[in-house]
Amino acid sequence: MKALVTGAAGFIGGYLVAELLEAGYDVVGVDNYSKYGRVTRSYDTNPHYQLVEGDAKNIELLTEHAMRCDHLVAGAAMIGGISYFHEFAYDLLAENERISAATFDAAISASRGGRLRKITVISSSMVYESADIFPSPEGAELTSSPPRSTYGFQKLATEYFARGAHEQYKLPYTIVRPFNCVGVGERRALRDHEVMSGNVKLAMSHVVPDLCQKVIKGQDPLHILGDGGQVRHYTYGGDLAHGIRLAMESDAALNESFNLSTAKSTTVRELAELIWLKVHGPQRPLKLISDPPYEHDVQRRVPDVRKARELLGFEATTSLDQMLDEVIPWVRDEIAAGRI
Repeated sequence: MKALVTGAAGFIGGYLVAELLEAGYDVVGVDNYSKYGRVTRSYDTNPHYQLVEGDAKNIELLTEHAMRCDHLVAGAAMIGGISYFHEFAYDLLAENERISAATFDAAISASRGGRLRKITVISSSMVYESADIFPSPEGAELTSSPPRSTYGFQKLATEYFARGAHEQYKLPYTIVRPFNCVGVGERRALRDHEVMSGNVKLAMSHVVPDLCQKVIKGQDPLHILGDGGQVRHYTYGGDLAHGIRLAMESDAALNESFNLSTAKSTTVRELAELIWLKVHGPQRPLKLISDPPYEHDVQRRVPDVRKARELLGFEATTSLDQMLDEVIPWVRDEIAAGRI
């Protein structure tokens, strides 16, 4: 089997390419390094991997490679932390719409004239930004109010691309929605402006690595956004990649959508306490300062994970404790190397 993965040099893309190669796929990755700049991966020299440096808005480029692939994974997108939702409110909508249109144009052509079997769309938990059903099942994105952020709205629009392409052109699809991916390899985006959190400049604008770097750098009291009561489901990148592969391969996933997430809820305050304990131990008490939250800081993002478990046999098994045992040393190394 051969898969085309757009956004292959990104955070989730890095985990997914490794998962696919381990499972025996030939993989073609497309990325223009627009988020982090040039990155190196352990599999770059793998003979079953080809990285094509190019723009995911280039329909001809995507079509050329999609024609020779069985699967297309639509992972390329302009994406960042919560500060991105406000700083690039228009670009997140316009740029990602152009990427979606080019990707689906290529997929439609490759399914009609090539060997492409299906497109797998990496959406986002932000489609549930305005959900009022918890845990939120697949389908709640259609019955809830639309997402308020342009990023969440565009991710929902990408899902409509999939449904529209299937309705008109019979393009098979699967939609996957990752929840709060955690792992190593996430760096400061090139377009990020300096955002301060107390006396520390945010590095990734995502809560896990940024809390890690603030604690490691000795910030005390520790700054968090809001009161820390925000509920999230922190899911390991390796688990997500495994779930995406299962969704690609399963007959039960055809023209369906899936929440890919751990089942465990964690508040931001609980996350801060765990990171603090791992870095400083129980002897040093944690003191928190609540900074004003961003407008689109969703208070509850809680998925119903039963569908993925029942149809795909997928469960995210890596605990937050295990994730932090991997992420904290990586953040320390990044700080020591001067990259954070």
